[in-house]
Amino acid sequence: MKKNCQCRHQEAFFVYAGCNLILAAAAAALCAYIAPAAAGSGIPEVKAYLNGVDAHSILAPSTLFVKIFGSIGSVSAAFVVGKEGPMVHTGACIASLLGQGGSRKYHLTWTCLRYFKNDRDRRDLITCGSAAGVAAAFRAPVGGVLFALEEVASWWRSALLWRTFFTTAVVAVVLRTLIEYCRSGKCGLFGKGGLIMFDLSSTTTTYSAPDLAAVILLGVIGGLFGSLYNFFVDKILRTYSIINERGPRFKILLVVIISLLTSCCSYGLPWLVQCTPCPSDALDKCPTIGRSGNFKNFQCPPGHYNDLASLLLNTNDDAIRNLFSGGTNNEFHVSTLIIFFVAIYFLGLVTYGIAIPSGLFIPVILAGASYGRLVAHIFNPISDLDNGLFALLGAASFLGGTMRMTVSVCVILLELTNDLLMLPLVMLVLLISKTVADSFNKGVYDQIVKMKGFPYMEAHSEPYMRNLAAGDVVSGPLITFSGIEKVGNIVHALKSTGHNGFPVINEPPFANATELCGLVLRAHLLVLLKKKKFSKERVDIGNGENFQRFGAFDFAKGGSGKGMKLEDLCVSEEEMEMYVDVHSIANTSPYTVFETMSLAKTAVLFRELGLRHLIVVPKTTGRFPVVGILTRHDFTHEHIVGLFPKIKKHG
Repeated sequence: MKKNCQCRHQEAFFVYAGCNLILAAAAAALCAYIAPAAAGSGIPEVKAYLNGVDAHSILAPSTLFVKIFGSIGSVSAAFVVGKEGPMVHTGACIASLLGQGGSRKYHLTWTCLRYFKNDRDRRDLITCGSAAGVAAAFRAPVGGVLFALEEVASWWRSALLWRTFFTTAVVAVVLRTLIEYCRSGKCGLFGKGGLIMFDLSSTTTTYSAPDLAAVILLGVIGGLFGSLYNFFVDKILRTYSIINERGPRFKILLVVIISLLTSCCSYGLPWLVQCTPCPSDALDKCPTIGRSGNFKNFQCPPGHYNDLASLLLNTNDDAIRNLFSGGTNNEFHVSTLIIFFVAIYFLGLVTYGIAIPSGLFIPVILAGASYGRLVAHIFNPISDLDNGLFALLGAASFLGGTMRMTVSVCVILLELTNDLLMLPLVMLVLLISKTVADSFNKGVYDQIVKMKGFPYMEAHSEPYMRNLAAGDVVSGPLITFSGIEKVGNIVHALKSTGHNGFPVINEPPFANATELCGLVLRAHLLVLLKKKKFSKERVDIGNGENFQRFGAFDFAKGGSGKGMKLEDLCVSEEEMEMYVDVHSIANTSPYTVFETMSLAKTAVLFRELGLRHLIVVPKTTGRFPVVGILTRHDFTHEHIVGLFPKIKKHG
């Protein structure tokens, strides 16, 4: 009999691990072969894009496809990951697809959306998409707006506020409609809990001076654990990048190894704890029957449950619901909470960074809630707070310690739990944990942005920039065009450089003296060359006549991979010797700064205005009208240290 039991347990493990392995390998194959940019949470990539970094394939349709189905595979494979980060990326990808008028490659185009084909409108749409992703994941519409404001957006204005608010309001209405439809059980586990996923409003919330001491302790613990978590994430990601660079097969192999490790832990660890008799006053059926619930039977006899299995062998939402649930002070043993915290902390670290879509919110909330309950056991004799509320505060402290968000996390947690009375304590624990963690390192998303090499521009300038001027960091060679330029010169410049912006200079006889006329973009030059409105003589045709050659959408920004390329044009040798007027496509009022302007002020100006090119002009007259062009690359620490090796970064 005992032997048969062991065989059944072995068969159950192989089925469990095998199903997880198939789902994990499928998600990894999608990421490795179709869209590598879909791996991870996607929040650092969206944050970088909204800062002005247009990295390859971040928001491509293929990335959207893999993000959706890869997230389904990774969450279903029992990895310690969340769907929230990938949903932010998914919302941004959908917004980008709409903003570029669809996809010609996949025969999905909408002419009516071509009015959004410019940088500002597309950036606004992607910001709204990010907010929608958070609103859908957490069912927190206001939290979604604040998340977009606090974490991902680099530029904000009042018009964008109501647009994101409208977007998340629509998300809430659609969610509510689907939840009502699925309430009868037609959609599996979707819709459980209604719009309030973890309702704690029925839990009595009263607190006193000892509770404040517990909150302070939780804040300090969250800050320490959070900064340590970020430190390990950085080291592990750098290690994984070495493995992933070896090719798709190594990416899939790494995912398979982590999948087996996760299956062994989630199935094997519950055997370490003792079975617990079902509580006589339990509101839910004990042991649980079905896929989710508070009381998993696992290997226990009738009338008993395994508290660790109730956390590990459950859906992420139900595991959080179990930890947050009120009136369950004795439901989880101290040893169970310690094992669960160590397992989730470790598995969350080793899982993030492999080639699957994965979010950090769920692992962080689970780990924080578990040590929140551990602190509750210490303070139970002197505290009036329920253990479930301690779990909520623990989750808040760990979120503040890892992600360094305060306002948005506070509102998201309140919308998740519907417990407004906890607002002061949640605010306090978030502020403490963020303050403690900031003493050691940056937030996890900021670290990943830096590690991936995105030239992200912070809202503030570095201290050493105060001792430098704009002209000190200009990199060459400077390439300019005349107002009436030879076609061959333009083609040669576009072939020989990767520059995207070129100053336009007027010279006699078209001007009284050599002067800066404006700035022309590479993409606009390609449109100009494609039209082939050339002249054999170097004459000024006139802006009005020249501009009539272009349609309203000739200069619309192309989508990912859609932009016109020089290789697409065919320019004959005869045309190379002809001239073209670039006045009509030049920006005749570009932003300029003097070469003596402080680099610190220049950096702030560059970021606040959302610029891609900033022209540096000479302070004195009688010189060439342009000293150089500043791009975001010129403000990076690596570039400046390369020019001035003695400079050391402070702070």
